[in-house]
Amino acid sequence: MHWMYLLIAGLFEISWAVGLKYSHGFSQIIPSVLTVICMIASFYFLALALKSLPLGTAYAIWTGIGTLGTVIFGIILFKEPATAIRLVCIGLILSGITGLKLITH
Repeated sequence: MHWMYLLIAGLFEISWAVGLKYSHGFSQIIPSVLTVICMIASFYFLALALKSLPLGTAYAIWTGIGTLGTVIFGIILFKEPATAIRLVCIGLILSGITGLKLITH
């Protein structure tokens, strides 16, 4: 169950990172409020996951999920470049997350 909390925390991390872009430096009220709510939710679910998962592994996976998600949303929503080298680097992050998950009991 703690792996599920970590996944949820990562999804909320993606949400608050994208929300930061839409908040325009916290100058837009609704995106700003939603961003802060997502930040709190992300930390809450990370804290739940840390009850049983190793800190280093959980933190790396949490930030990895956030990194992957924000890069993907950046490409889709904000037309950021999807160059071959960028996609290879995303694949490396994904393989690292997968490796950490596989070696952690």
